[in-house]
Amino acid sequence: MGRVHIRIMRLEHSTLNRTQRLVMSFFAFAWAALVVILFAAPGIYEQSLRLPGGKHEVPPLYFLGAISAFIALLGVGVTRRWRWTFWLVLVAFILGVVRLPASALQLIGVVPAQGPAWYVLFQAFLGVVQFSIGLAMLAGYRREGVWGSV
Repeated sequence: MGRVHIRIMRLEHSTLNRTQRLVMSFFAFAWAALVVILFAAPGIYEQSLRLPGGKHEVPPLYFLGAISAFIALLGVGVTRRWRWTFWLVLVAFILGVVRLPASALQLIGVVPAQGPAWYVLFQAFLGVVQFSIGLAMLAGYRREGVWGSV
């Protein structure tokens, strides 16, 4: 009976490979950060979601709902190993490196800041994490194909 239990646990644990767990962990962290920022510093959303021309802003809860639905869709794609999800996430994560110079330009005042300094630094941190996961995804792809493990 002990062997059967161990095998079942291995099967349950092996449903997502390391690459998928990395991506899903990032999604969970990003979603949690969105929720915390929404309630701790709602002004960031109000500033970011203001439409051009001074028109009314998008209500932050609508934005959170839309982002939550999008993250959920991507999460389903990651767990089911959809190819288009892999490529979309890979491109988005590799392009996360652009957050570094953008954040630097905001911090030195060349580009208007999208929030307080801590938020700009947080965006830079997310860019580094995204880029790192994107590189891991590329390494897994080179070894084992789409959604290959790291």
